[in-house]
Amino acid sequence: MSNFLTEHLIHRDDDFMVIHKPAGLLTVPGKTEDLQDCLINRLIELEPKTLLIHRLDRDTSGILIFALTREAQKIISRQFQDRQTDKTYQAIVAGTLEGEGTVDVPVIYDPSRPPLHIAEPNHNKPALTHWQAVEHFEIQGQPVTRVKLTPITGRSHQLRVHMQYLGHPIIGDTLYATAEQQQLMPRLCLHAEQLSFIHPKNAEKVEFYCPAPF
Repeated sequence: MSNFLTEHLIHRDDDFMVIHKPAGLLTVPGKTEDLQDCLINRLIELEPKTLLIHRLDRDTSGILIFALTREAQKIISRQFQDRQTDKTYQAIVAGTLEGEGTVDVPVIYDPSRPPLHIAEPNHNKPALTHWQAVEHFEIQGQPVTRVKLTPITGRSHQLRVHMQYLGHPIIGDTLYATAEQQQLMPRLCLHAEQLSFIHPKNAEKVEFYCPAPF
């Protein structure tokens, strides 16, 4: 535990930390006693000033920013809310996806099947994702595509639902992929690879990169 911060720290200054979140770890605690082990609790144990700004799904890995002052938390959080941050993800999806495109379909929570979300074209809350095919290869004889995903909005499960909506679910996705697609990899192949925003102190753009582990 003591070296968790050392292993996962990408950047640290007086205002914030950039952390590489491993797949399978919650960002914040869940509702029940068995879901208290999470990234923010581990960080607070090592750095009590740690403050939440945004989160990733438990099964998604990659870049997360945590503030170290209330002021930095406020300034950076506002950039997320106002869509002034740039984020790109890397994913491996089922099948052969060519070229690039945009999915512009609202994503909403499905109360009949928690924790699932669904693409709902008639809803009024937009969800927008740009995608770009990067390479084609096979896993266990099945064709797959590595894609770069750029979410313009930040809906819960947005990237996972949008890829399923395209007919190319993310490999290893236990919620939205078929049983066969889930078994191709031991984890969800979704990783927050790049993030840029304006530094809360000097107003300069900062950019961080964390290569995908798959």
